[in-house]
Amino acid sequence: MSQVKLVLENGNIYHGTIFAKGSHCFGEVIFNTAMSGYEEVLTDPSYKEQLVVLTYPQIGNYGINEKNIQSKQLHLNALIVKEYLDFPSNWQSTKSLKTYLEEHNIIGIEGIDTRHLTRTLRQAGALNGFITTSTAPEDQLIQEVKNYIGITGKNLAKEVSTNTPYQWNAPSKKSYKVAVIDCGVKFSILKQLSALNCDIHVFPYNTPAETILSADFDGVLISNGPGDPSAVTETIECINKLLGKIPLFGICLGHQMLSIATGFNMKKLPFGHHGLNHPIKNLSTNKIEITSQNHIYCASQSEHVTDFNVSHLNLNDHTIAGIRSDEKLAFSVQYHPESAPGPSDSHYLFEEFIHLMKHRKFSTDLNSVVNNKGYEYAKKE
Repeated sequence: MSQVKLVLENGNIYHGTIFAKGSHCFGEVIFNTAMSGYEEVLTDPSYKEQLVVLTYPQIGNYGINEKNIQSKQLHLNALIVKEYLDFPSNWQSTKSLKTYLEEHNIIGIEGIDTRHLTRTLRQAGALNGFITTSTAPEDQLIQEVKNYIGITGKNLAKEVSTNTPYQWNAPSKKSYKVAVIDCGVKFSILKQLSALNCDIHVFPYNTPAETILSADFDGVLISNGPGDPSAVTETIECINKLLGKIPLFGICLGHQMLSIATGFNMKKLPFGHHGLNHPIKNLSTNKIEITSQNHIYCASQSEHVTDFNVSHLNLNDHTIAGIRSDEKLAFSVQYHPESAPGPSDSHYLFEEFIHLMKHRKFSTDLNSVVNNKGYEYAKKE
C-alpha cells in the first residue's frame, strides 16, 4: 500500500496508507462522530470540498448499500479512517467501500491516528489540509496548504445544485405542490415529502422568486447544501422576495440563508456539528430531539431581527438550531429532520410544513403534531 501524508495548515503532519486510489487534494478537515452511515456521508452534497475524518475506528464492514445514497455522486474530497475493512458482510451490500470510492476517484486513507487528529481539530478548530504522496520538503507542503483558500466566501451550492428544473418521482396521490430550491438537496428529503403526497418540483439554486410565484406552488423548501451561506446571494435574494407570500421551510444551509435574509448574524463554528447524536430542544414543547447534523456555520442573535423567533436550541453549545415566523409563514432548522437517529424525533417538522401549506398558519397545538404516532417515515424506493 502506498504511503500518504495528511498535511495540516498548523504544521501537523499525519502519516498513513492509501486504501482507495484517488486524486491528491486540498480541503477543510472535519470529523464526523457517527458510528454508521458512511454511504450517506459520501453522497451528502453538504460535504463538498471537505476531508472527512470518521471517528469510529473500523470502517467498511458493511460495504455499500446503494439504497442509502443521497445524491447521484460523491461530494467529499477524501475519506480518512483509522482502519479500513475490505471484507464487507451485509446482504444488501453491492460493492466494497474501496471500490465505490475508486469508481468516483475519491482517495481513501487509513492508518491515521484519528483520535489524535480529532482532538487537534477540537482544540484548534477545523483546519485546511492537503493529502499527498509527495516527497517534497515538509516546509514546502505546509506552505502549500497555507496557500489554499478554503471554503469561506465560496458559493459551493452552485457546484452541487441541479442545472435544470426537474420533477421528483410523483406519488400516486398529489395533495400539495412543492418547489424545492436545490442547494445540495438529499434524496431522503425528497422521499420524505413524497411520502406525504407532495408533488415535488426541484429548481436550481439561482431560480428567481418570480418563477416560483408564477407556478401556483403550495410551499417552498430551501434545501441543505455545502459551504458559506453568505456566498449564495441568489438564493438569499429569492428568499427575501418569497417571505410572507408562500410557506417556506429551510433545512441546514436553507436555514442559514433564511436566517441571513431575516437579519440574523452568521458565524463560523470552531469545528462544526457533524454526527448523529446532537440533542436539540424544541422551545415550544420543551421536548428533546436527537438529531443528525452536518454544518460549520450557524446563525446568532441580532438586534435587526424583528419578525422571527428562535424555535430550537442546540443543547451542546446553546447555538440557534431553529427559527420561525408566524407572520412570514416561514420556519427552518439547523439539522436534518429527514434523518432517523432518534429515530423519528424530528419528522413532525414535515407534518408542520404540510399544516402550514394547508392552513396558511402553524399548528396551535404543536405537541399533538410531535406526538403523532400515526406518522412514520415511509421510505419509497
